[in-house]
Amino acid sequence: MALPRRRNLSYNRFRSLVKFISSISGVLLILFAFLSFLAPSPNESQHFHLRHHHNSFNAVVEDPVTSGDSVFHVPSSGGKLDRDIWSSRNAKFFYGCSNVSAKFAKAEAVSRPTRYLAIATSGGLNQQRTGITDAVVAARILNATLVVPKLDQKSFWKDASNFSEIFDVDWFISSLSKDVKIIKQLPKRGGKSWTPYTMRVPRKCSERCYQNRVLPVILKRHHAVQLNKFDYRLANKLDTDLQKLRCRVNYHALKFADPILEMGKTLVHRMRMRSKRYIALHLRFEPDMLAFSGCDYGGGEKERNELGAIRKRWKTLHKNNPDKQRRQGKCPLTPEEVGLMLRALGYGSDVHIYVASGEVYGGEETLRPLKSLFPNFYSKDTIATKEELAPFSSFSSRMAALDFIVCDESDVFVTNSNGNMARILAGRRKYFGHKPTIRPNAKKLYRLFLSRSNMTWEAFASRVRTFQRGFMGEPKEVRPGRGEFHENPSACICEDSEAREKATTYSRGKKNGKLDDSSRKKEVIVSDDQNDYDDNDEPRWPDLDDDENQVWPQEKLHYNGTGSDYDAVISDEPELEEMLSD
Repeated sequence: MALPRRRNLSYNRFRSLVKFISSISGVLLILFAFLSFLAPSPNESQHFHLRHHHNSFNAVVEDPVTSGDSVFHVPSSGGKLDRDIWSSRNAKFFYGCSNVSAKFAKAEAVSRPTRYLAIATSGGLNQQRTGITDAVVAARILNATLVVPKLDQKSFWKDASNFSEIFDVDWFISSLSKDVKIIKQLPKRGGKSWTPYTMRVPRKCSERCYQNRVLPVILKRHHAVQLNKFDYRLANKLDTDLQKLRCRVNYHALKFADPILEMGKTLVHRMRMRSKRYIALHLRFEPDMLAFSGCDYGGGEKERNELGAIRKRWKTLHKNNPDKQRRQGKCPLTPEEVGLMLRALGYGSDVHIYVASGEVYGGEETLRPLKSLFPNFYSKDTIATKEELAPFSSFSSRMAALDFIVCDESDVFVTNSNGNMARILAGRRKYFGHKPTIRPNAKKLYRLFLSRSNMTWEAFASRVRTFQRGFMGEPKEVRPGRGEFHENPSACICEDSEAREKATTYSRGKKNGKLDDSSRKKEVIVSDDQNDYDDNDEPRWPDLDDDENQVWPQEKLHYNGTGSDYDAVISDEPELEEMLSD
């Protein structure tokens, strides 16, 4: 009797335990189901997800994308590379050289007392800068006295600043005194103000063009001529001495006025206080720029309506195929894509970035992915107070000048478009030591961005580095004479052949095992990069004829090429041309 009772008792205990375990399991299942309901869907947690075939610039950095057997995980560090990401490896063998040659006569010997040239610039700060530079050369061609240029005060930029409020006018005059005679204003005639004869010259006007079109007017009729809308009115290719004069103007004579210079230095100092090195990014993701591009960034009907409304302001802009635009590399990268490119090139999340940009389309939501990749994210508005910026904030050119200074002083400059500011800074950085200037190879990168969810981060980063060869600001990336002179001032870049030969000897010695340990410490690796990239990606520069009413077809405009760009459009719509100038 006792044995059956023990069995029944054990059985009852077992049944109770099973019921208890079942109850606990049920509660856990209900809790799991509840948590699953609250959790985001897999699509919402994808890292940098591409909606359809367009990149959504509203993505947020969260978890890695998993696609099949591949995981696209963006690391926080830039990884270990076999190159210095903060300098151009061959820069030490090149230097700016714009000194006057012995055969270039002094201004006092060639200037004619009855010849005066005045110019009126157009566009924003950097477009005006090209006009001022070329005006000095034009005056030299005409053997004329140059009147300090008038700045455009009625354009899209609506800046009432005059020359002396932007640039140091006394320095401008004195530093060029041996090249061209410059005066602040025309002398009076018979006690009355002298009004010059106004005219325009064609785009890319050559030396002969000035001698045939402008000089007869000065000599036979008026003795004083004002050339209006003076931008890109001088040929790209000139005699070497005239090209070097261009460089003396642009890189030495055009110095910002003291208030701008001092505030610019303050901004640079504050960036340096935060980090030893920093990147400056000219983002160019404003609504006007995106509307002009005709590109689709995945914002759906809302984006198409907003940008389409802006685009209607310009009658000469026809409807584009957005997919074709991006495939051909004619669209600016999104802030997110710029961030991914920089990480792939080796820049980690600890890198400090200064952003020079106007109103970004989509605001903070658009910038969030870039800020997630690079949290140390600054602009002049975040490192200076409103009170400090007050003397400049009402003047677009003065604000642009502050950005220009911070970008110029940066260790690495990244341009998301190839407007005037990007081109002038690229040329200036070459002249003063080939500091890295990164231009996205948008045509190839776009296709890579489309397929990145199907590859590992390592494969993606390797391809980015391959595609960016020839777009990193290294010496000789662009052949001499190619592209816009302000971007590629090849006549003013000299090579130290002796130093290069010594470095090459060290490199060969190491390769052959002939260097001792002390020599190995001194050796320098030298290799030219100019042929490392597909020549089909080398940016093209379409020749311009002398017809000033010529309009470049839309398909010839390149956002990321060296040379032609949307800002050089010759248009009957002044606002379009001026808005795109910087």
